Amino acid sequence: MTSPAHAGLFDDDEARKAISSLSAKLDALSSKVDDQLATKTDKTVVLDQLNQIEALRQEIAKLRGQVEVLSNDVSDNARRQKDFYVDLDNRLRKLEPQKVVVDGKEAQIDQNEQKSYDTALAVFQSGDYSGAANALNTFTQTYPRSVYVPNAQYSLGIAYYAQKDYKNAITTFQALIKASPDSPKAPDAMLNIATCYTEQKDKVQAKKVLLALRSQYPDSAAAKAAADRLSTLK
Repeated sequence: MTSPAHAGLFDDDEARKAISSLSAKLDALSSKVDDQLATKTDKTVVLDQLNQIEALRQEIAKLRGQVEVLSNDVSDNARRQKDFYVDLDNRLRKLEPQKVVVDGKEAQIDQNEQKSYDTALAVFQSGDYSGAANALNTFTQTYPRSVYVPNAQYSLGIAYYAQKDYKNAITTFQALIKASPDSPKAPDAMLNIATCYTEQKDKVQAKKVLLALRSQYPDSAAAKAAADRLSTLK
């Protein structure tokens, strides 16, 4: 009889084949021992064969244990691979540009762009106008073509105004109007420019801007507010 194989040397398929082969040998040897017992064969020979049967059983047990381990490994690997691809797919989806609609305009926004704008806006809404000015400036310079730029410029202008930096506020609002005259923020930006001039005691420029506002955006709420202010500048 050949010596039992070592379970560690087998892969899953080989282990299963070895189990089948060893089981057949075990059955044959058991049948042979039964025959020998029936014919009262030499006990030494029978004992040796019984030892061989026990060795075969132990080897089969080892191989079955290996098959179970390999099956568990395959299952675990399959689960880990599935989890890996699910995680990878989620990561890729996050990196893909997302569609957003801002002031009626649809645009593609990448993850970093969205995060940068949201962060700057959060600083602005917290009341930290100095920090907001820095964050909003960084955003508009980094993403000059972003659909969020008009809104970012408007918030930037307000941040300057809140710090009584009327010069930069006016410049920012003017940049918004020039680059995005169709933006819903444009009329309000003009009204805020007039407010900045009023704060600077420049009624002439304030009146000029208010008249331009009524002319360019006659149906806007800002134009109606401009009419009220004009009456106080007379």
